[in-house]
Amino acid sequence: MNASEIRQKYLDFQQSKGHKVVAPAPLVLENDPTTLFTGSGMQPLLPYLLGQPHPAGTRLTDSQPCLRLQDIEDVGDPRHTTVFEMLGNWSLGDYFKEEQIRNYFEFLTEVIGLDPHKIYVTCFIGNEEYGIPKDTEAAHIWKQVFKEAGIEAEICEMGSAENGDKRGIKGNERIFFYDDHENWWSRGGGIKTTPIGDPCGPDSEVFYDFGEDKQDVERYGKSHPASDGARFMEIGNQVFMQYKRNEDGTFSELEHKNVDFGGGLERLAAASMGSFDVFKISLMKPIIEKLEELSGKKYENNTDEMRIIADHLRGAYLLSAQGLVPSNKAQGYALRRLIRRAILKALDLGIAQDFLAETISTISAEYNSLPDSILTHREEALSVLEKEEKTFRSTLSKGLREMQKMVRKDADGVLDGNDLFKLQDTYGFPLEVSVEQAYHENIPLSKDYQKEFDAALEEQRNRSKTASKGMFKGGLEDHGEMSTKYHTATHLCLAALQKLVSPDICQKGSNITADRMRFDFNCDHKLTPEEIKAVEDQVNEWIEVDLPVQFDEYEKGYARDTLKAHGQFWDKYPEKLKVYTIGDFDNPTSREVCGGPHVEHTGVLGKFKIVKEESSSAGVRRIKAVLE
Repeated sequence: MNASEIRQKYLDFQQSKGHKVVAPAPLVLENDPTTLFTGSGMQPLLPYLLGQPHPAGTRLTDSQPCLRLQDIEDVGDPRHTTVFEMLGNWSLGDYFKEEQIRNYFEFLTEVIGLDPHKIYVTCFIGNEEYGIPKDTEAAHIWKQVFKEAGIEAEICEMGSAENGDKRGIKGNERIFFYDDHENWWSRGGGIKTTPIGDPCGPDSEVFYDFGEDKQDVERYGKSHPASDGARFMEIGNQVFMQYKRNEDGTFSELEHKNVDFGGGLERLAAASMGSFDVFKISLMKPIIEKLEELSGKKYENNTDEMRIIADHLRGAYLLSAQGLVPSNKAQGYALRRLIRRAILKALDLGIAQDFLAETISTISAEYNSLPDSILTHREEALSVLEKEEKTFRSTLSKGLREMQKMVRKDADGVLDGNDLFKLQDTYGFPLEVSVEQAYHENIPLSKDYQKEFDAALEEQRNRSKTASKGMFKGGLEDHGEMSTKYHTATHLCLAALQKLVSPDICQKGSNITADRMRFDFNCDHKLTPEEIKAVEDQVNEWIEVDLPVQFDEYEKGYARDTLKAHGQFWDKYPEKLKVYTIGDFDNPTSREVCGGPHVEHTGVLGKFKIVKEESSSAGVRRIKAVLE
């Protein structure tokens, strides 16, 4: 059964169970300042899950295109995509766990024909601190459903995913209890970060087993459903919204409980055909075949490049067909990034000619079933994308010509960091593109090209600084647009360090220009590459969801003791001070005493990139970062 058939079968099945089909929302939501794009099937329905009556009733279903850029660096493996379609169904105070679990199992096994012996599930283990019991109800329903299918499913209390990596699966275990990092849903993530007043609750995830030969014990540990390995793939998540967080931080049961189900169409199609590679399903295969035709190369030998192109151009088409155009801001920048990453990978495949026309026509055919009310600019989409391709290829061509001139002038035929800096500064040829092109052209780079590039960049910055070099009020060179963005980024950087490295981390100094931020903080060790990437990813996730930034003035004692604002010099602060909050006011991502300036929302910042982490002094580390 191909993806289009599964989509239709799902909607027909849910209609047979009394659900009304609702139209999908656009990828760019007009009235949602919390995120750049629609990233989940439930996002457009949040007001109704919060209690607002839906005009279509209490049983709803749809198929919602989604885009999540936080996974962009993972695209290239067999299952990660930035673009996906989420099949969803909702009960707004109507049915609950029993009907939902039984219906989904019926759909998987009887409608699309999955082998029940390859289905595994997870449930919430409970949390004593907050008085939330283990979800034995869901586990017992699953046990009975499996029994009726002729499967004796044993229950395992796994706890954390880390425990699972060490323990693995034993015997006939098929139902697994995990903690709130795996099986709790709220808009804030885990239990402790559930916003006040929000509905929340345990969830039960469904996984498909692709076989023991797919596990990689050396890399991921022993296989289990919550592992990062390739053996198990999630094919559905049932959220049971049965609690509400109270003003005092405790949880109480909701009078009217909701069900929020989401299942990735691409992953369901992969499971249906028994392939753990979602790029082999019907929505992707025609794109891959077109890339094979254009490049003269086989997918099996060029999986990373072809997967990235197929994924990114799907996203680029959907965004442009909804009227978005490439730019250097917010959603437009995301669209530009998708297009240019795809073009660079096309060059890796040797596709030098303009290739979007044929490729996009293949992609657009897969979305003919989406209504014109969503894809309002189908006809203009291709011309928008072709224009961006032409512009970027022109930049690449000019940069390559200049690169070759530089090589000819050099006695040894080598490019050094100064050459690379000139290519970027004068011709708009980004460093990473220069390095990649040099590799393809067999042009050698100097051994210390990165240090030479950094030195040339620093020299330019020093030339542009004023006589008061380094003596910036509040660490800022000026209050211009870029300095304001970098100042806001320091708040996110600190919050990420406190969350991911140590809650005891505090700011020890900063120096901000229009070109970069420098941030000093207390830490007893050099950050590992994993910690640096985790901090980068977290800051970029907060940027991508476009958190609001707000401020107000408070009495010092209230700011310190009630708001728990972060500050370093309470003894020196005035009795009335300004506090900046990033994110939800009751559950902030960041809250600091600060004199400003700041942006109004994080989505304008661009991509946060840590370019250096080093020692500043004893017990103090220094991060240098840029916004791209």
